[in-house]
Amino acid sequence: MADFSHNGPIVILTGAGISRESGLSTFRDSDGLWAQYNIEDVATPQAFARNPQGVHEFYNLRRRFMSEKDIRPNAAHHALVRLERDWPGGVLIITQNIDDLHEQAGSKNLIHMHGQCNQVLCSLCGDVRHSPGDLFTDHICKACNQAGGLRPNVVWFGETPYHMDRIAQALVGCGLFISIGTSGTVYPAAGFVDLVSSTSKARIVELNLEPSKGANQYTQAYYGPASEVVPVFIEDLLALCDV
Repeated sequence: MADFSHNGPIVILTGAGISRESGLSTFRDSDGLWAQYNIEDVATPQAFARNPQGVHEFYNLRRRFMSEKDIRPNAAHHALVRLERDWPGGVLIITQNIDDLHEQAGSKNLIHMHGQCNQVLCSLCGDVRHSPGDLFTDHICKACNQAGGLRPNVVWFGETPYHMDRIAQALVGCGLFISIGTSGTVYPAAGFVDLVSSTSKARIVELNLEPSKGANQYTQAYYGPASEVVPVFIEDLLALCDV
C-alpha cells in the first residue's frame, strides 16, 4: 500500500457490495428481492402516488427479510468501526445503503444519503422517526395525527439524496477517499471520485469485488470480497498512523 501517513480526514463511501456479504441482495442479483420488481413500480415518487400500498408492501418485505434472516454486520463493517475509533484525523462514512448494518456494527460518524428503510417520513409534516415494523396507508403520523402521509424514509429515483452540502464539504476536505462495494453507476455518488480528484490532492482508493465503472480514476484498487479486502486494507492503514 502506498504511503498515507499524515493522519488527515478520511471519507468512505459504501455501497451494496458491503451489505451483500451479510445476506442482503443488490439491484443486480438475479435471485434477490429487487429482481422480482421493476424499480419504476416500487422506488419512485410516481410509483408511490399510483400505488402507495404496493410500495409499502415492497419495503415491508425488505424489513421482514432483515428481521427474519437475522442479518448482521460482517467483518468489513466491523473494520470500519475500528478505523473510526483509531484514526486520529477523523473518519466519515457516507453510505448509499438503506440498511442499518453500519449502526449495528457501531459506526457513529455516518451519513445515510439515501435514507433508512427502518425509518418513516411523514410527507405532510416532515417528521422522521424509527419504525421497523410494517407500514400501511392508513397509519397515522404520531407527530401531526394525520393519515395518508407516511412513507419509507428512503430517497427514491428522481429525488435528491440527503445531506449533499455536508457531503460535498467533507469530500473536498478529505485526505483519503475510499470507495467500498459500489458499482460506480448511480449518481450523484458515482461522481464523488470526480469531485475529490478535481478539488484536492487526496489519495483515492477502491475496495470492491471487481472494478467499478470508474475504476480508472482511482490511484489504488484492491479487489475481492469486502469482508476480506476491507479489514486487511484498514489494518495496513492504521499501521501507518503517525502516533
